[in-house]
Amino acid sequence: MKRAFLKTVAVTLASLAMGSAFAADITGAGATFPFPIYAKWAEAYKKETGTGMNYQSIGSSGGIRQIRTKTVAFGATDAPVSGADLEKDGMVQFPAIIGGTVPVIHLEGFKPGELRISAGALAEIYLGKIAKWNDAKLV
Repeated sequence: MKRAFLKTVAVTLASLAMGSAFAADITGAGATFPFPIYAKWAEAYKKETGTGMNYQSIGSSGGIRQIRTKTVAFGATDAPVSGADLEKDGMVQFPAIIGGTVPVIHLEGFKPGELRISAGALAEIYLGKIAKWNDAKLV
């Protein structure tokens, strides 16, 4: 009985050792913005599973290019990929993190707090509808 138990333990330990020896790191690439949180998640994931994660912070277009060529397991981008491209390339997408953008300006002739930009005007700036600082919606 003792011998059978020791055999079982030996086989189990050998299986565990082989499993971790064959564990492959997860590779990803893309946007620079999520890199800090991906690094933290990778550290925690490795601690829990023994599997590492390597994320290359090379920019959104680089991440999309690498996921399309299947050189990485996942890609990250700041802007969503179109439905047509997702279907064509057999990909799925989902939000992993959300971040904000803060506009910062320095214009001659304005003191801090004098220029107020409404949410609507800011949206029009990002959409390219407002392109000059002397637009009536800003002054």
